[in-house]
Amino acid sequence: MRNMRMPRRAIGVVAAVLLAGSVAACGNSDTGGEGGDGKIVLGFSQVGAESGWRTANTNSIKEAAGEAGIELKFDDAQQKQENQIKAIRNYIQQKVDVIAFSPVVESGWDTVLKEAKDAGIPVILTDRAVDSADKSLYKTFLGSDFVKEGRLSGEWLIENKKDATGDVNIVELQGTTGSAPANDRKKGFAEAIAADPKLKVIASQSGDFTRAGGKQVMEQFLKAHPKIDVLFAHNDDMGLGALEAITAAGKVPGQDITIITIDAVKDGMQALADGKFNFIAECSPLLGPQLMDLAKKVHAGEEVPARIETEETTFTQEQAKEALPNRKY
Repeated sequence: MRNMRMPRRAIGVVAAVLLAGSVAACGNSDTGGEGGDGKIVLGFSQVGAESGWRTANTNSIKEAAGEAGIELKFDDAQQKQENQIKAIRNYIQQKVDVIAFSPVVESGWDTVLKEAKDAGIPVILTDRAVDSADKSLYKTFLGSDFVKEGRLSGEWLIENKKDATGDVNIVELQGTTGSAPANDRKKGFAEAIAADPKLKVIASQSGDFTRAGGKQVMEQFLKAHPKIDVLFAHNDDMGLGALEAITAAGKVPGQDITIITIDAVKDGMQALADGKFNFIAECSPLLGPQLMDLAKKVHAGEEVPARIETEETTFTQEQAKEALPNRKY
């Protein structure tokens, strides 16, 4: 048989190719989601941009990611669950290190969360929870106690209307149907006002957490119900939209109709300071720094609490005036 010897120059070329292939394999995405500079890669799916609160929440997350040295892949779901599921599956395919999202609604997440778990990618819930019975599908929840916010709103109303005679007619602007804050704020408020039988919710409808929705639904309420004493809005933006409808109907917001809202964003706080709102339960959107800290911990395999709640307060008119100058959102 003829001896097939390879020239030295050819051997050198082959060796160079093999070495290059070896180096490429070391940097292949199959080794994990960390960027080429060693940064943790966080995939985040946001509900949308439906309110001032949500905008402040998005800004907090983006700013905190930059400060923490975390590479952020951001997606706006435009308030559609199918968009969030698609985004999460994209993050799984991209093999990010951590996935976080604020669920549009509570139900329907088990399948995609199991896909993330099977891929070995930890998931953090922010702002809104899911109703999954399998708590192993996510590492932790970071956000507010929405039931408490509703309860505090109801307790303030009981105290404010304790001397009222006759029925107190309440209309309720609910948040996005099926979402955790809408479900829980409604529950907490209803449980609180049950202590006073003269407090009656005569109409309750979703305004989808938007100013436009709040205005439209409040217009319907005012046409259908000649006597409205109280408006309970699940967020400031719907309350601000309702202000327009109340004013257009020739009524004085904050006087003819007592207005209670939740969030405490700047526009809402200004309405409270001006006497157009009467009470706000705070729900802080500034979750970014805590989220980045949690992302680092779960990526490192550290144990974290199953639920982490933000510290919040409530505001009356005088408290809003005092807080406004230093308000960050």
